[in-house]
Amino acid sequence: MDIRSLKYFIAVYQEQSFSGAAKKCFVAQPSISTAIAHLEETLTTSLFIRHARGVKPTSTGDRLFPLAKQLIGQADAIQNLFKDNSLKQPFYLGVTKGLGVARMSALLKDFTASQELMELTLVSPNQTCDARIIIKEELHESEQFILLWQEDYLLALPYNHVLSLQDSIRLADFDELPFIQRIPCTAWSSLNDTLTLAGFSVDIRAKIQTIDYALGLVQAGLGCALVPAHSEVLSKSEVVYRPIEGLRLMREIVFAFQQSTGVTEQLKQLVIKHRQ
Repeated sequence: MDIRSLKYFIAVYQEQSFSGAAKKCFVAQPSISTAIAHLEETLTTSLFIRHARGVKPTSTGDRLFPLAKQLIGQADAIQNLFKDNSLKQPFYLGVTKGLGVARMSALLKDFTASQELMELTLVSPNQTCDARIIIKEELHESEQFILLWQEDYLLALPYNHVLSLQDSIRLADFDELPFIQRIPCTAWSSLNDTLTLAGFSVDIRAKIQTIDYALGLVQAGLGCALVPAHSEVLSKSEVVYRPIEGLRLMREIVFAFQQSTGVTEQLKQLVIKHRQ
């Protein structure tokens, strides 16, 4: 039994798939299959039940998983204890606020795990950096980019708001509507321009920067807010979300870079993986 085999086992367990584990570990699928077969031979038991759509862990696999995680963690701790930090290469990644903590954390976890000699520092996208994860409108002309996520904007309302009874929001519904303005926000600028041309205007009750604060004020009943519809936002309780009739507002989140290096190439591959 070796550390690499246990890492492959953990990947298969989490992905519920040999092919998914191979992608996660950046190895060929036969390497994963061989490692699992070796573990099963060593332990004289089956760890997974194979089926058409992937695999399911056996009771033995379920028992092994926490032990394997603990052992891998201890092995990593030993390596870190004796690692020469002077060899680490700094990498500065500019990140726009409000992109979603959970999905950004998952991406950055995979990124740092793939670059053992890298020291990652997150900075404002306006600072000097090696690459950026930003809204497409923030791109510089000199930057190349890869689309990471695309999401629509919806109107967030308190769950007991009268407009929550409608399936969608009409432009006329915005007239004098108590509103939480989030700035900067290109979607708000587009919505405001459309409302102005139609002769309507909202009643701005607060101006803030972050999505979390906007949703907090919506929950408190202060007003409504325009927010991007990703999973972390949609999971908020006591808030309902409605589309706007005849107006689709959308944002594209991209990975941007000016020159390709070994590190940016690795990050590009992870971006492609996480957008699927």
